[in-house]
Amino acid sequence: MRNVLLATAALTLIAAPAMAQSISNPEVKGSIGYTQLDGDDATLGAVTGRLTANFNRYVGVEGEASFGVKDDEITVAGVTGDLSHEYDAAAYVVGTLPVTPNFELFGRVGYGTTQIKAEAAGLSATEDGESVNYGAGANYFFDGRNGVRADWTRRDFTDDNGGELDTYGLSYVRRF
Repeated sequence: MRNVLLATAALTLIAAPAMAQSISNPEVKGSIGYTQLDGDDATLGAVTGRLTANFNRYVGVEGEASFGVKDDEITVAGVTGDLSHEYDAAAYVVGTLPVTPNFELFGRVGYGTTQIKAEAAGLSATEDGESVNYGAGANYFFDGRNGVRADWTRRDFTDDNGGELDTYGLSYVRRF
């Protein structure tokens, strides 16, 4: 039993520098693309940028930020107006499953904030919403560095009448 414990301790000491190196030197990916936001009353569009740091092949973190580029027309109580996506930002924990060297699946869960603006009849209102986000997607790399990303994310807004919002994204992704 003592030999098993000593061998386990020795392996732990040998593996610790490799684990620390992967945390201090993560694989970094950046992406930029278009995201469609599908809500109950409107469909909006945004340009989204992301930065992902994978600490090993399977676990990482991701930050994203978007700003609106496509508004939608809405009608409330017979009054027509515009709904626009101002911005959103979110942070995620990402789990990755490498299928081949060029193709990987991922799932993510995180927390974000979104700001929407409505304008009608000369009046405007801005609403912020905090959300718990979760989703899945895939990256395909044409070569070792350049590829495409497709993803879906559900935003569950935390306030009483916040509802849900689905996003669908298509992006260019680059490994650094």
